Amino acid sequence: MKLKYGREKLEFDDERLPSVKILEPNERQGLVKPLDAVRERLKNPLGAKPLTELVKQKAPEQVVIVVNDVSRPTPYQHLLPPLLAELEEAGVTKEEIIFVIATGIHDPNTAEENEEIFGEWLAEGYQFVSHSPDQDLVDLGQLSSGNQLQVNRRAVEADLLITIGVIAPHYFAGFSGGRKSILPGIAGRESIQFNHSQMVELLGDLPPVVENPVNLEMIEAARKAEVDFILNVVTNSKKEIVEVVAGDLEEAWYAGVETSAQMYHVPIDKQADLALVSAGGYPKDINIYQAQKALDNANAGVKPGGTIILLAECSSGLGEDVFVEWVNTSQQPEDNIERIKEKFVLGGHKAFAISKVVMDKEFILISGLDEELSEALFAKKVDSIDEALAYVEEKHGADYQTIIMPQGGLTVPVNR
Repeated sequence: MKLKYGREKLEFDDERLPSVKILEPNERQGLVKPLDAVRERLKNPLGAKPLTELVKQKAPEQVVIVVNDVSRPTPYQHLLPPLLAELEEAGVTKEEIIFVIATGIHDPNTAEENEEIFGEWLAEGYQFVSHSPDQDLVDLGQLSSGNQLQVNRRAVEADLLITIGVIAPHYFAGFSGGRKSILPGIAGRESIQFNHSQMVELLGDLPPVVENPVNLEMIEAARKAEVDFILNVVTNSKKEIVEVVAGDLEEAWYAGVETSAQMYHVPIDKQADLALVSAGGYPKDINIYQAQKALDNANAGVKPGGTIILLAECSSGLGEDVFVEWVNTSQQPEDNIERIKEKFVLGGHKAFAISKVVMDKEFILISGLDEELSEALFAKKVDSIDEALAYVEEKHGADYQTIIMPQGGLTVPVNR
């Protein structure tokens, strides 16, 4: 069997495992004509007027399209040509369009990354601006939660605000996409921090998405930012589009959430002794900050005292700066757990999430990180799957149950 690791795959003999269940998404085939599906949704959206009618009604002089950053693969080759054609048909020129990249607190995209993600014709023909969580913001007032909402100025001042996203499971917001383009995508650092602080009480016991306070606050923020139209997709593990949703911020997104849950929430009868999990390859394992999502998903499928083997190349290292600082200054998992309770800090929340897993699970990491960094993550470094399995066999004996998660970042084990 082979599992994704960076841009490659690692092979191992799965027959050596005594009892195995492979947890994979309930995959749907990609749409045969995705461009046609996008065009149809733009003309027949959910809960909103067709895009061309909306444009003619608003007569915008400035259109902002919020798009994902490099860490979130999005099929722009199918989404942007129909969208831009509809805008052009309604009289919008390319000079009136600005793409704002929803980096949240991540680093800005480089020019080279923009060309790789969007294509040279788009990257050179349109204006792209990476969001900064620390400058050029507008205060939109207080949300019902008490969160003071600050949002990217270009988006707030736009005459027409469109967001593009991918709907997939998320370890504390429930699902990505939709409202997440605004908060955290183009929000201020303190607004993001307030929103994400709620994860401390939610991790390990997420409520249904319609009751999730993180999600509900994100929706309220996106409404306050006056998102006019969303274009979102659900994709399979091959990054093919299986469903397109467009229109109203909530109605269209929740329709996509239903499809995503059917695909990626995978039932299990009981927790296993071992999870062998791939973060899903590049860019999902570009750093441990991103690959943590797969670790968290695997955690749900493993019993206390069990073992998680994570494959994540981490070609760019640990990730975000605050996360790096927390990793390098904690001596034991309890340090991060106590620290986050004293004061929630973005970046530190990922260190907390990893620490919460390792409190009752053993974490084995196959990555490009050295032994010192692996130990700082409270992980045991090994160099191959075979080495990891030899260790597990010694630990658990001849009879143990294993789940294999080839798409760990997308697969959410759910107890029946």
